[in-house]
Amino acid sequence: MLVLSSLIILIAVMITGVPVPLAFLISASVICLGNGQDPQMLLINGYNRINTILLLTIPLFVLAGSLINQGGLGEKLVGAVEKTRLGKIKGGLGVVTCVSCAVFGAVSGSSSATVSCVGAIMAPRLKQAGYKDGLVGALVASSGVLGILIPPSMIMILFAWASNSSVLGCFVSTVIPGITLTILLSVVNCFLYRKNGSTGITDAIIENAKLTQQIKEEQKKKRAGESALPALLMPVIILGSIYAGFLTATESAALSVLYAIPVGILYYKKIDFNTYKIAMVDAGKTAGVIMAMTLTVQILSRLYMTENLPDMILGVLTQISTNKYVILLMLNLFMVIMGMLMDDCSNTILLTPILLPIMQSLDISVFHFAAILGVNIGMGNITPPTAPLLYLSGRITGAQVKDMLKPTLILIACAWFPTLLITTLFPPFSEFLPRILGYM
Repeated sequence: MLVLSSLIILIAVMITGVPVPLAFLISASVICLGNGQDPQMLLINGYNRINTILLLTIPLFVLAGSLINQGGLGEKLVGAVEKTRLGKIKGGLGVVTCVSCAVFGAVSGSSSATVSCVGAIMAPRLKQAGYKDGLVGALVASSGVLGILIPPSMIMILFAWASNSSVLGCFVSTVIPGITLTILLSVVNCFLYRKNGSTGITDAIIENAKLTQQIKEEQKKKRAGESALPALLMPVIILGSIYAGFLTATESAALSVLYAIPVGILYYKKIDFNTYKIAMVDAGKTAGVIMAMTLTVQILSRLYMTENLPDMILGVLTQISTNKYVILLMLNLFMVIMGMLMDDCSNTILLTPILLPIMQSLDISVFHFAAILGVNIGMGNITPPTAPLLYLSGRITGAQVKDMLKPTLILIACAWFPTLLITTLFPPFSEFLPRILGYM
């Protein structure tokens, strides 16, 4: 009863707008005071738990993402993708948006950074090409979540830390689901654009405008593609150094910072003292929030484990059904709802220790669970009514949330849900790469 009261209070205070770390502390206080636990010992245990070199990876990747935004690497990545044949097909700019989010996710490791950067670059182009505002916002939000699935991913770092598993194994477990989702989002985008994407500008007018500026655009794309090489090399160098065994995840995060600074200063000439200061401040704020949240969620999750919450959840589920796939369906629904209420980092730290024992009792491997959790949290972040990334995309693209609802639900039903279904029911989908790379 104490745990249930804590969960209800946690959800209630978050709905009212209380900051996430404070909401977790309030919820933890209910259990702590109810069963007479020593708060000092919980704080000491929480600090000892987060005092690990692995978590240093997060602020370093956050700083690298800030430097990428300030250094103009995002524009170069988008320019390189736009230079390909993807932009030539009907609805091609939407495909460029999806692929750009996947590529940028491989650099920043953050869904919110991906939405902010790629959304700001692509939204004006999409609108100029005839996309309705609602479709623009929905597409940017849905594609931006690819930053969760394409490695390196911050939530996979947190998952590996919370589950005591291999960071690299968690990274590669979401690669195939991420690529599949990118393809499905691109296909659904083309369908939506052909059916109702036009704002009234006819295809003939659009094509005529393209022809009159063809030479100028081709030259611009050529320059963008040529200058995108250092930006495109960044994920290759980072991930290559990890998978080759030269660097750990933390060392590769430091390398990403050391790479982004000279490239932004010397090559793109977009980083000066002021932009560097802005990047450092943004990274410090973001990293501070994440680490404070990590501490408070760790305290709450430890209390839930002490109160045997995983056994309680499994007991309730088995009373409803003993079928493995029915239980998985209910767990997926639970993860989506939690994804609607909280940010991806908080969800990962809280749900991993709670649900991992349940998944293991169902013979679900840790890497299979990593992929299931990643897709669920991503889908929850764009699922109405809360949908935190949907609101962020609306602010970035200037779209009204009410106009984004219909295309978002179509993208969820036709792209996100099939990806989740395949990931959940077909273990090799997420276990193939960890297995061939020797992590299983």
